[in-house]
Amino acid sequence: MRTRSKKRKSKWLLTIILIVVALIVGAAVYWGSGVFSELNGLQKDKKDSLINPENPTIEVEVPKWEGKERVNILLLGGDAREAEENEMARSDSMIVASIDPVTKQANLFSILRDTYTDIEGYGKGRINTAITLGGAPLAMQTIGDLLDLEIQYYLYTDFEGFKALVDAIGGVYYTVEKNMKYTDNADKNRYDIDLKEGYQLLDGDKALQYVRFRHDAMSDYTRTERQRNFLMTVAKEMQSTWNIIRMKEIINSVSPYIDTNISVNDMLKLGQLGLGLKIGDSAQIPPFDLLRETSVGGASVLGYSSKEDIQGYVQEVLTPKPDPTNDPDAALSDADAQADGADSAGSTN
Repeated sequence: MRTRSKKRKSKWLLTIILIVVALIVGAAVYWGSGVFSELNGLQKDKKDSLINPENPTIEVEVPKWEGKERVNILLLGGDAREAEENEMARSDSMIVASIDPVTKQANLFSILRDTYTDIEGYGKGRINTAITLGGAPLAMQTIGDLLDLEIQYYLYTDFEGFKALVDAIGGVYYTVEKNMKYTDNADKNRYDIDLKEGYQLLDGDKALQYVRFRHDAMSDYTRTERQRNFLMTVAKEMQSTWNIIRMKEIINSVSPYIDTNISVNDMLKLGQLGLGLKIGDSAQIPPFDLLRETSVGGASVLGYSSKEDIQGYVQEVLTPKPDPTNDPDAALSDADAQADGADSAGSTN
């Protein structure tokens, strides 16, 4: 089997908020109908949508999920600072959560935003521009075609959505491993980073600074590791009894920053699927050994060897790996080793 690095890289990764929002939905469904009215607010009409044009040039049919086949959810993170007034923001973070309802395994695929690929009706372009051309449906189709996966759902948010969530749960106590400082001159320095080392309560603003920081030797590599670790802390906080009780208030706080096509009925099905879910491998698309850096019109883009190679890699990641804890041969070897150790101890007495 080929070995490939599975670290994920993107300019503005918003993995944490995207996945934690999914956790909110699951917890809300579990809590009961008292929050259904708030959940309905996450699904926007076209006139109120954050990302979908009312009259798209190309109509894209979104696949339906029947409940028994693999379900794929596109998690979109936007940085609206780069968009002009009344212009749709590009998707700077694109993650596909792929769940097999039979094996209960979930895999995450992070799509590099500068991947140069086919966008139906528009020729080739950076994959993160699909959303500006045809909203979430075109982004879902474009990414689904690259991965050879039918994507049934999307979930979108931005920087302010992340901040709102962390503030809504009362902040997160977390150890910042070193001083972090960076001056961002965009937006009148609204997103400057200035954190001190040590254990502290991170509110939404400071948490955003922490997960965005990448100005050290390993750049995006260490940043994605920080994001994964921070995600685990936020997820645990979301599971607290107090936050489950406050779920209606939490959803109300983040609702203005979220857009999705997941209906309440679909949330019920996904919530049931989430029980006993196991997290499998996560992977970058395209993986490093399939990347082909190139330029188009003088601008750098990320090509790849072929779609077939990408799709083969995706299937490789999706294939369940054997659990060593369930391997009888491994268990037998451990038992033999313990017996040998006991015999050796007995012979020295």
